[in-house]
Amino acid sequence: MAKQFDSIEAPHKRFIEDQHIYFVGSAAREGRVNVSPKGMDSLRIMGPNRIVWLNLTGSGNETAGHLRDVNRMTLMWCSFTTRPLILRCYGTAETVHPRDAGWDDLYALFDDHAGARQIYDMTVDLVQTSCGYAVPFFDNPRERDTLTKWSDDKGADGIAAYWEEKNRSTIDGADTGLFE
Repeated sequence: MAKQFDSIEAPHKRFIEDQHIYFVGSAAREGRVNVSPKGMDSLRIMGPNRIVWLNLTGSGNETAGHLRDVNRMTLMWCSFTTRPLILRCYGTAETVHPRDAGWDDLYALFDDHAGARQIYDMTVDLVQTSCGYAVPFFDNPRERDTLTKWSDDKGADGIAAYWEEKNRSTIDGADTGLFE
């Protein structure tokens, strides 16, 4: 049932843009594998083999730490509505921090967000679709504003303090590169 493609084709792009949630998978050579749900307006398809996504401040920062060791990444979308489908993009990714030269151009693709932490620039080398027949239906998807309110309330100094306390290293102790 699975089909593989060398790049993101037009139907894949439409499917991705229709989804309200996506999942990011990453792992270092040692330690835990991380899978994290993402939402909001935080992802852009830049071409048939390139995706960028804005990472907002959260409770952990696993992806950043993992990519410092092994730069592989998987993104996954699944339909919770009428069309059963799972789509995965496999590839490698680079972390772009606000201090990096490419940040301004990439960040301009997104709405401003007080909790913006990194942007991941992914090169896709394989797209795979599968049936999704066992994925349940979910109705009434809508954005939560909790993270935006939390980030706005913290402000720049509060976000920096939070990064220092909670986002400096992965749960396995790897440095996430936030403070270089």
